[in-house]
Amino acid sequence: MSDFPASGRRVATVAVVVADYDEAIAWYIEKLGFRLVEDVDLGHGKRWVTVEPGEGQGARLLLAKADGDRQAASIGNQTGGRVFLFLETDDFARDHALMTERGVTFREAPRREGYGTVAVFADLYGNLWDLIEPKR
Repeated sequence: MSDFPASGRRVATVAVVVADYDEAIAWYIEKLGFRLVEDVDLGHGKRWVTVEPGEGQGARLLLAKADGDRQAASIGNQTGGRVFLFLETDDFARDHALMTERGVTFREAPRREGYGTVAVFADLYGNLWDLIEPKR
């Protein structure tokens, strides 16, 4: 049993290590239709950059530029080759077609599972995502 309240908490932001702020911003906006929420200069080449898939729908992504060789080694492989993030949609066919048209690389054909319609795609660095329309 937890002492934490049942409400008032959520996963708000997930960091994604990127090679370049501007190319990552462009990819998420142009390919996935995300919107830029914040781009704040923190000095010394660092920025606080967040994007989100809709207006307050789901967690934001913090696009965190790699700092040093250790962080750079994780670009595109933040989860050791497993699917990292899950982009839910209310219309799989629409979003799959639009993303494909915009040059998103899907690693498989769409498939139906017990939990919904899904296909794996890679972001600009190779991190794996699921585009998923949950079964309702």
